Amino acid sequence: MLMQWIENGDLSFLDNRGMNGFLEYEKAVREIIAKVRVNGDKALLSYTKQFDHVDLETLHADSEHIATAYRDLPGTFIEVIKEAAGNIRSFHEKQKPDSWDVTHADGSRLGQRVTPLDAVGVYVPGGTAAYPSSVLMGAIPALVAGVKRIVLVSPPQKNGEISDGVLAAANEIGIKEIYQVGGAQAIAALAYGTETIKPVDKIVGPGNIYVTAAKKEVFGTVAIDSLAGPSEIVILADDSANPDWLAADLLSQAEHDPLSMAILVTTSKSLGKAVESHIQKQVRSLPRAEIAKKSLDDFGKIILVEDYDDGIKTVNKLAPEHLEIVVTNPEQILPEVRHAGAIFIGAYSSEPVGDYFAGPNHIIPTNRTARYSSPLSVESFVKRSSIIQYSFEAMQNNGRKIAEFARYEGLEAHARAIEKRIQE
Repeated sequence: MLMQWIENGDLSFLDNRGMNGFLEYEKAVREIIAKVRVNGDKALLSYTKQFDHVDLETLHADSEHIATAYRDLPGTFIEVIKEAAGNIRSFHEKQKPDSWDVTHADGSRLGQRVTPLDAVGVYVPGGTAAYPSSVLMGAIPALVAGVKRIVLVSPPQKNGEISDGVLAAANEIGIKEIYQVGGAQAIAALAYGTETIKPVDKIVGPGNIYVTAAKKEVFGTVAIDSLAGPSEIVILADDSANPDWLAADLLSQAEHDPLSMAILVTTSKSLGKAVESHIQKQVRSLPRAEIAKKSLDDFGKIILVEDYDDGIKTVNKLAPEHLEIVVTNPEQILPEVRHAGAIFIGAYSSEPVGDYFAGPNHIIPTNRTARYSSPLSVESFVKRSSIIQYSFEAMQNNGRKIAEFARYEGLEAHARAIEKRIQE
């Protein structure tokens, strides 16, 4: 049995997820960060040899390898990368925030100025796998925002180089500053800098628990996107859904990581049993079957609910990273969903559509943080400055009110600074 059935509404299993597991990694991560701060490139090369079993001569990705990457990749895949990049850029172009200002009748001017960050680091997981999609999702919204310097870091594979797909994706969108280093040591380099890698202002992108713990450690010196946990999918479905398809969608997340969470919320016990049966059949032939089985054994759930209202309440409590709504009339349910990172509506909106191609970002809040946070976006790469310009008239009209407010808070110098400008 891979999936646990829940019919009493008990969601206590959520208590075992979150950031509690960080404590055992934090000491090791702090030591790595400290050595990178002191020893710079030497520490990066040493840790790459220790953790990735690669003896590098340089941290820079080989520019000649980019050309060979194109040669070795199928032409059809290059075209897929180009089209996916276009979809992602088009979606994120619509997110660009505007600067604005308003001048009032008394001559006072108030507004907001939006400026892009100067430098951003994009972490792309690697080593045993290749994720060109993470290049596109991490870097394209920064490009749209107008960030001038985008640095990509990714651990080398066993051949001592970053994967062909990652390099091709970076080249397609114009990312030139690429370093073949990963893990907590790459996060330290991005935050504090080394002889080769200049520091950035924000670090984004998914990674393993060491990467996430390192992002937690350097937060404050730099900004980060989030403390991302293992992947999650919740499917809200009724008897109208195809159980074979739902099983495939649940497995699409279970194969990520043994800690991934795949949950079916349904009003139909017969659907739940059918999905469970299809999972048993499908998982056997997956290349990552053992990972998927471990994930489903520990975190796979089938939650039986009485009706749609109960299902929506359960979904909102779960606040999942990915939510699929596969019911007879999903548009009736959609307005009631308050907490989900990405919402996939209908039978053909399989979660991998969002992972790779549709356009919305796949760097999405996990561990129930969708209650208060959002997917990576263009707004993640800009900051706002308030514009305040008071006229003579505005100061005469409002100065005494401001001074009174300041004195109430015990800040006499504040009050006097205003009163010097008030004409008696």
